[in-house]
Amino acid sequence: MDDYVNRVWSKYSSSTLTVTPFTDQPNTKFYGRVSGNTMNFTNSSGAVVTSFQKPDSDSIFGCYKLLDAPNDLVRGPISRTLCAGYNRSTLLTNPNQPDTSAAGFYQDGVTNYYAKNLHAQMADGKAYAFAFDDVGNHESLVHDDNPQQASITLDSFSGGGGTGPSGPINTAAWYRMVNSNSAKCVDASGAGIANGTPCSSGPVAVRPTSSGSSPHRQRLLHDRQPQLRRQSPSPRRPASSGADGTALDTWTQDGGANQQWQPVAQSDGSYHFVSRASGKCLDVTGASTADGALLEQWTCNGGSNQSFRLDAG
Repeated sequence: MDDYVNRVWSKYSSSTLTVTPFTDQPNTKFYGRVSGNTMNFTNSSGAVVTSFQKPDSDSIFGCYKLLDAPNDLVRGPISRTLCAGYNRSTLLTNPNQPDTSAAGFYQDGVTNYYAKNLHAQMADGKAYAFAFDDVGNHESLVHDDNPQQASITLDSFSGGGGTGPSGPINTAAWYRMVNSNSAKCVDASGAGIANGTPCSSGPVAVRPTSSGSSPHRQRLLHDRQPQLRRQSPSPRRPASSGADGTALDTWTQDGGANQQWQPVAQSDGSYHFVSRASGKCLDVTGASTADGALLEQWTCNGGSNQSFRLDAG
């Protein structure tokens, strides 16, 4: 951050940085000017109220040390505003801080790229990526006047763990796995429940049996590795083969690696499923769009016949 700090120091040695730290007190302003290695802040009367030495990267990323922010009404509020401006790289583009327009954040070549990428992954663009990321109300926040219970699900932003634009996979729910190429569901052929029943694709519109089960409904269960299991039995890759083209069938759940599938999120909200045993992808044979097309494992290639949407129900 030294290059950016040096440019900030140069800019405000000949111009004024105005900080308005309280949204409900728009007339409370502090004015910063640089003299040597010190940025002095004055109040509206011109009296120096606090001063900052040129900060290093550690002070900026941690919002402490040379940017310490005590719980007061002067230095603390100014410091947190400076901290946000340094991390978001807005101090050079806007002499009136805080800058509340996210469109201008992280645009300089020297910036907090961790915070930039974290915000970019959020559905609403909000996150708490550094201390005082709440300046300007850009933090992730859940508010309830009468909270009864709270939980949090942690998933990676890409790769295993299964989370896309529709949100993380609910391991207590049942899903229809709809192939992106054919728009048809993963299916146990003939609604079979016997070991060895082939896995195929079938029409999306299905009627559950009288017991409430459906040959299209799958449940995703997470252990140390996510597992894709059939209601009864489970889709598996035959244990003896790691070859392309190996057909999938159903089998009683036994915890084998050939019954475990890792959902990998794709940018469009769909998933491809990778076999723990072979490292190959769930695949509709020959990219077929016909009812009854068999499922197999195949080297992962990004094809739409290896892509599946999860529809709850």
